[in-house]
Amino acid sequence: MTKHFAIRSAFITFTSDPFTSEDPMSALHYEEDGLILIKDGRIISASSWDTSRQNIPEGTALEQYKNKIVMAGMIDTHVHYPQLPVVASYGEQLLSWLNTYVFPVEARFSSPEYAQNIARSFLSELLRSGTTTAAVFCTVHPESVDAFFTESSKLNACMIAGKVLMDRNAPANLRDTAQQAYDDSKSLIQRWHGKKRQLYAVTPRFAPTSTQEQLEAAGSLLTEHETVFMHTHLLENKAEIAWVNELFPDRRSYLDVYDKAGLLRPRSILAHAVHAQEEDFQRCHDTGCSIAHCPSSNQFLGSGSFPLFKALDPKRRVKVGLGSDIGAGPTLSLLQVLSDGYKVAQGINTSLHPAQGLWLATVGGAQALNLENQIGNIKPGHYADLCVLDPFATPLGRIRSSSADTLSDLLFSLMMLGDDRSIHATYVCGEKIHQVDKCE
Repeated sequence: MTKHFAIRSAFITFTSDPFTSEDPMSALHYEEDGLILIKDGRIISASSWDTSRQNIPEGTALEQYKNKIVMAGMIDTHVHYPQLPVVASYGEQLLSWLNTYVFPVEARFSSPEYAQNIARSFLSELLRSGTTTAAVFCTVHPESVDAFFTESSKLNACMIAGKVLMDRNAPANLRDTAQQAYDDSKSLIQRWHGKKRQLYAVTPRFAPTSTQEQLEAAGSLLTEHETVFMHTHLLENKAEIAWVNELFPDRRSYLDVYDKAGLLRPRSILAHAVHAQEEDFQRCHDTGCSIAHCPSSNQFLGSGSFPLFKALDPKRRVKVGLGSDIGAGPTLSLLQVLSDGYKVAQGINTSLHPAQGLWLATVGGAQALNLENQIGNIKPGHYADLCVLDPFATPLGRIRSSSADTLSDLLFSLMMLGDDRSIHATYVCGEKIHQVDKCE
């Protein structure tokens, strides 16, 4: 049975790339009184109320939002759902943080019940933050993947996830073998990839916890299943980089470790790349892989400042999305991640415009995941994955937003002061999954 739904509200959508425009706001279209028509979970039109209201099919449910702004649901290109219980844990940098906090909690995910409870909580928090798609690390346990996809498929949300591969330099209860990694991953791919909106990612944690044999097994999986993703970490921390050089002395660079194993492809997501050099960016460009920029977690762990605008150099542009990186990142709100991203950019003498920031959180994330024809913008044919922004949600937000005299200033204040409270509602495939209170 055909299901129609409509939203009347102000909305923003992107008509071009604000990183390639002299005026970033020229890439953004703002409809002050708009109408978004949805049919069977997909957007069929998005225009002004006056232009399109006569096109609303009879019997269509209409939701109206005043003093709100609708945009595409946000896209988190790097996050660890099992780390939710240890978010905001004190006092460590990357390698000691893994051993002190992360590995002990990940060991609990051999329990299907525990994994399912955390997956359910994680997805609830994610959607409450206005994020409708994420690239997600699970743990080494297949049960953790089954639990996550079971919960996300109930929501019909587009999620990318995979079993972590680790066959060395990790606790015994979190290690697999190259063969087990291959077998488990192949079984999970067959069970989940492409089912509803669930997508699989082959997920070696990072080079230090995988042998060459395991990395090559991951490359074989990608060759055998051409539409799956690859998700790992790269160049996050200087001690980590030195460790990789010791473990792989015959490789030219950290990125070359992955390259030689056949892991660099158009659906490959490399998280962090804080310390990437020009040759790394060039190779990412050549192979079509993407970088997940995680400014909040990079600051939290003291890893450094990712040179975003260098990565986006038009001469050899690399696809970049945003990552919350829970649990090193202290928040799932990509608005807060953007606030940190602005500060990081300022610290290296660049400025992240609000149109550029919101583009990274939506269209840029979709491009980074090779899903730009399905999600990330308010366009006919796209899934109706949407979030409703409320610039006036908090007392400080009301004061600041009331003084904004341009759309650019309003969006900037939302980017700097917004958080999960600024998300009034979230839709997945046109179904309201989260709402703060009754619509006005």
